[in-house]
Amino acid sequence: MKPYVVAVVVTHYPDLALLGRQLISLVPQVTAVVIVDNGSSDDLVAWNAQGGFSVTDVIALGENRGIATAHNMGIRWARQRQATFVLLMDQDSIPAADMVKQLLAIAATYPSLAAAGPRYWDERQAVGSNKLTAFIRLEGLRLKRCSCDTVDAVIPVSYLVSSGCLIPMAVLDKVGDMRDEFFIDYVDFEWGLRAAQQGLQSYGVCAAHLQHRLGDSHIRFFKKNIPLHRPVRHYYLLRNAVILYKEPSVSLRWKIADGVRLLLKCIFYVMFAKQRLTHGRMILLGGWHGLLGKMGKFNQEPF
Repeated sequence: MKPYVVAVVVTHYPDLALLGRQLISLVPQVTAVVIVDNGSSDDLVAWNAQGGFSVTDVIALGENRGIATAHNMGIRWARQRQATFVLLMDQDSIPAADMVKQLLAIAATYPSLAAAGPRYWDERQAVGSNKLTAFIRLEGLRLKRCSCDTVDAVIPVSYLVSSGCLIPMAVLDKVGDMRDEFFIDYVDFEWGLRAAQQGLQSYGVCAAHLQHRLGDSHIRFFKKNIPLHRPVRHYYLLRNAVILYKEPSVSLRWKIADGVRLLLKCIFYVMFAKQRLTHGRMILLGGWHGLLGKMGKFNQEPF
């Protein structure tokens, strides 16, 4: 039976030209596309009708309720239509013409699969497939970057970036949906760890490619462009990381490896970001709120 794949595209004040490019590539690859909009000012229903992108449905949430809630709304829409797979997509990601086909092939091959995800590259950082990112896997006390030795290699990973991630609906029924209270950041990490605790494995698919924008801007550092988010994202990053580290079900090895990585990133941002004092303040506040167990949307600064 042909897989029923629903692509869930989450938007928040999207670049409509870029979103249109995504849909031109995405729509022919899946059964249906649902856009879940987090409070944008644009009328995406009218925009879709005028552009003729063949989006199946647009769910307008009316406010920014976070990526986790938006994912869950899209998953619920797909479940009601008895979809067999959900493909999570950010608004600024453009899949290769065969990305979904490559992911589905792996999903059909690995019975204990939690999710399958593509390699991605950021057009603002590099040009060409040789600049595709590596996958991440926990080895010992560090998160190791695993490059693709062959074009068709499949790599067991510790987590996948949510955009471009293909998840069987049966797995979502077993593992559960995303945690709404995380709002954004560590949503995909937490879900992947939860799936692993149930004996499921996520895989990076080297033959599947995705053009994806990581970060709002970049810091030039030793001939490299390091992705940089707005300060409030570092609030969520630290808060949700601390929340996750407090959970006894998460292994100590993962906490140490991710904690060291996160600490180094925070030091870098505080030292080299233009708004380093603001970044530092949001990092400290996020860590403090994580210790206190505060969750949900941060209301002191717009997302």
